[in-house]
Amino acid sequence: MRLTQVDLNLFVVFEAIYTRRNLTRAAEVLCITQPAVSNALARMRKTFNDQLFVSTSRGMVPTPVAENIYSRVSEALLLLDSSVQESELFVPQQARKVFRLSMNDLTESLVLPRLTAMLEQEAPGVQIESYFTARRDLATELEAGAIDLAIDAPLVNDPKLRHSPLLPVKYVCMLRKDHPFKGDTMTMQQYLGLAHLHISSRRKGLGVVDTELLKLGHKRNIQMRVQHYLVAPLIAMRSDLALTGPEHLLQDYDARLIELPFELPLMEWHLYWHRSSDQDQANRWLRSRIAAALQFI
Repeated sequence: MRLTQVDLNLFVVFEAIYTRRNLTRAAEVLCITQPAVSNALARMRKTFNDQLFVSTSRGMVPTPVAENIYSRVSEALLLLDSSVQESELFVPQQARKVFRLSMNDLTESLVLPRLTAMLEQEAPGVQIESYFTARRDLATELEAGAIDLAIDAPLVNDPKLRHSPLLPVKYVCMLRKDHPFKGDTMTMQQYLGLAHLHISSRRKGLGVVDTELLKLGHKRNIQMRVQHYLVAPLIAMRSDLALTGPEHLLQDYDARLIELPFELPLMEWHLYWHRSSDQDQANRWLRSRIAAALQFI
C-alpha cells in the first residue's frame, strides 16, 4: 500500500476518534455526521486490515495497531496544520473571528473587562466566548479545537500543550469598613479568632490558605463555603465574615484589606494552548493581548 492510494482525510478522522473515543463526539469535532465517521472508520479498517477501534462500555478502545500509528499520525497532522497556519495572516482590524476561552469566574472578572476594551479598539470584529472547562478535560478540549485558550493553575501536565505564566496574585484579608475588628494589622491569634468565608468549587478538601495554616499547626473557623469568587466579597461586605482572597479582585470593593499574618504562596495562573496552535497568527495575537490586559492590574 502506498500513500497515494490512501485518502489523507481518513487520518484526520482517525485522530478525532482516537482522542474522543466516541464516534458521535468525533463527528461533532469534525463537523460531519456520525454515519460519515462510521463510513470513514470502515474504510480505514479495510485500508489497515485491522479493526483499529473496538466498541466497549468505555467507548471506542484503540487496538495495538491504532496505538502504534497514532503518535506518527498526530505528528504528521500537527506539521501540516502548522504549515497552513503559518501562511495565514491575521489582521486584527479586519478579522471576523470567534475565540473560545476557558476561565473561572475570577479570571473572567480580571481578564474580560480589560480585554474587551482592547478588542473594541484593535479588533472590533472579534468575538469572545468564555466557558469553564474542568482541568481534566483541558487537553482534550484544546486538542479538539473546542476551546482556543485556557487560563488555569500550573497543574495541567500534558506534552501536547504549551503554556506561559501570567500575573501572580497576592492574597489579603478583606473586612467590611465597619467590621468589629478595628486594627490595620493582625496577629495570627486575631486572624484565627475571626469567622471566615471560604471559596471552593469542591465540596470537601483544603484550599491553599488552610493547607498553609495546617503546616503551621493552625486551623481557622470557616463559617461559610461558597463556589464562586464574585459572590464572596458581596457576602463579606454585609457580614462579619473575613474573606481571604486575591488582592486584585478585592481591591475593587470599598472595604479594608489587611496583610495576612503568615506567608502564603502567590496564586499562579498560566495561559494554555495546544501545540498545534503555537504558530497560529490569530492565537498568538490573542495570547499577547491577554498578557497585556493583565500586565497593569
